[in-house]
Amino acid sequence: MKINFSKYNGAGNDFIVIDDRNNNIENNSLLIKKLCNRNFGIGGDGLILIKESKSTDFEIFHYTSDGNLGSLCGNGSRCAISFAFKNNIIGKKTVFEAFDGVHEAEVINEDLIKMEMKINSQIIENKYGTWVDTGSPHLVIEKENTDKLDVNLEGSSIRYNEHYKKEGVNVNFIEKISNETFKIRTYERGVENETLACGTGSTASAICMNYLGKSSSNLITMKCRGGDLKVQFNSKNKEFNNISITGPAKLVFDGQINIKI
Repeated sequence: MKINFSKYNGAGNDFIVIDDRNNNIENNSLLIKKLCNRNFGIGGDGLILIKESKSTDFEIFHYTSDGNLGSLCGNGSRCAISFAFKNNIIGKKTVFEAFDGVHEAEVINEDLIKMEMKINSQIIENKYGTWVDTGSPHLVIEKENTDKLDVNLEGSSIRYNEHYKKEGVNVNFIEKISNETFKIRTYERGVENETLACGTGSTASAICMNYLGKSSSNLITMKCRGGDLKVQFNSKNKEFNNISITGPAKLVFDGQINIKI
């Protein structure tokens, strides 16, 4: 069977996006792993399937590059929104379903998407850092000179320690540049590697920096290795709402691949 796909990147976090409203490749983990393989497939940090939804414009299924169904992916979701807009599935404003429920989003321009985000847990400080679920579980750790950090070594040692290895965790290393700007490097579970950007991780990190008093701003720029993401929110008494992330979602190329179902 021939499948049409689009390759996208969101601040360097790259995805294969497929309109799968006909349910051709649902839960085919071996196929998804092969498609994401950078040597033998298309290559990507993950794969996004766009599905029909009975209550919203569409539904997003995010698979990590290991072939498993993942949790919310902020960058992947923005790429899916851009894809849906360019393929006339949605207009400039949309409501869609994802792993952690219903989200609103807006196409700002051809390459820029603003998306509603959520906090799905309490913010918990522990001996490893600050933990929060923003659609995916994230641990936020402050570091100096993140440019010289061995993210894969330090990230994997936390992701697979006794405390986190069962459920897994994404590990974000944060360096303060100013009150409104932070550098971020992220080790992502499922990819099991550093990625050039992480939307849910940038959201979690911006909120944690405000929560911990490291920033008084409600609009924080997270400088990922692949580009900037802007996280905005309202906060009062360490409670957060009206959270959004704005960042790029760029089409790299369209293609077609033969697959065996």
